Amino acid sequence: MTQQKPTIGFIGLGIMGKPMARNLMKAGYALTVLNRSRGPVDELAAEGAKAGTTPREVAAASDVVITMLPDSPDVEQVALAEDGIAAGIKDGALWIDMSTIAPATTKKVADQLASQGVVSVDAPVSGGEKGAIDAALSIMVGGSAEAFARAKPIFEALGKNIVHVGELGAGQVTKACNQIVVGVTIEAVAEALALAEASGVDPAKVRAALLGGFAQSKILEVHGQRMIDRTFNPGFKAKLHRKDMNIASNAGDEHGMDLAAAKLVREKFDELIARGDGEKDHSALRTLYPLRDTAPVG
Repeated sequence: MTQQKPTIGFIGLGIMGKPMARNLMKAGYALTVLNRSRGPVDELAAEGAKAGTTPREVAAASDVVITMLPDSPDVEQVALAEDGIAAGIKDGALWIDMSTIAPATTKKVADQLASQGVVSVDAPVSGGEKGAIDAALSIMVGGSAEAFARAKPIFEALGKNIVHVGELGAGQVTKACNQIVVGVTIEAVAEALALAEASGVDPAKVRAALLGGFAQSKILEVHGQRMIDRTFNPGFKAKLHRKDMNIASNAGDEHGMDLAAAKLVREKFDELIARGDGEKDHSALRTLYPLRDTAPVG
């Protein structure tokens, strides 16, 4: 006899959340969805989801509640406010937080939910909008082995690389590490292509050459092309990566480590945001360096 799929409440339908929710629906899960703005809710409701009204109501209607929200205060508010998840969630339910937030916030919310008989996992993701659309996300999971086993079938509808890293909070630590590597590499690619262009050498040809050597990376492949094409529509917003670099930098400080590269990239994102470009893709770091009006030769 086939086991019935749990009902899922999905809160947060942004660039990443909406395609993730859609993929869960495609996998046969019944969803109740909620978002700050109504548009994505109506869109998914037209495709078969139930429209939620409050986090409390969504939680009360669900066996599993997934949050995919921008920052730590958003998760805490949605979870613990008077009309939040904790006010409606069932004893025995599972909370999956797929946001990228401070590990301390994950633990604070999970502790409150645990007192109500709720099991929690933190499961931030990497892969950007395309990974979310293609159900090819990398998912970094913290929580007990039992909670991971319970959540894994859901993750399999969302991603390809699913790793149980450790206990609760370990997923957020892993995501902080991921964002250091991604942010520093974006900055490195931006500087390299800017140097090529300033030197009168075709950055497209430089990128092609580097892709065949030890400098090859997914960042150089995908975001290097974005920088050459100057297409900075957001797959992941610069302002959100700045938030992530702050989480990583602060985590380093807490452990007596000066993460200099992470802090440098945080400053670069600050510069981009101060200029009014926080809504652009994080690859827009390239625009902090002069862009020639004419194509270079060579």
